[in-house]
Amino acid sequence: MRKYENLVIVKPTLTAEEIQSSIAAIEEVITSNGGEIAARDVMGMRKLAYPIAKNERGYYHVIYYSVAPAAIAEIERRFRINEEILRFVTIKYEKNSEVKAWDALVAKANTAPVAKEEAPEAATKAPATEEAAE
Repeated sequence: MRKYENLVIVKPTLTAEEIQSSIAAIEEVITSNGGEIAARDVMGMRKLAYPIAKNERGYYHVIYYSVAPAAIAEIERRFRINEEILRFVTIKYEKNSEVKAWDALVAKANTAPVAKEEAPEAATKAPATEEAAE
């Protein structure tokens, strides 16, 4: 099994629950194809470099996993047909130096503070507080 990393950008118009269910569906695609998820890195809502489908922002989520190379085609196909995903990129770690870097990234993601996972909730609560201030 090879080591991979997926950066997925989800639409910002979704609610916190919809974002979490979308991320769960993405992870389910990986595990249903024989993948083993090593770590997750929730980067939260960020501004995009350029608008994608009229969206200025996106919810970033990185998944580190191991899977057989034959399953990547099916995983990427399922990502392409998911309308909630704005963009995704799959990175393969093949050489020994790359695998060491992957291990370091997984260790860093596993030791990251848990407070990052509250980002979708904070993103949906922000507009509500603005309305209350008016």
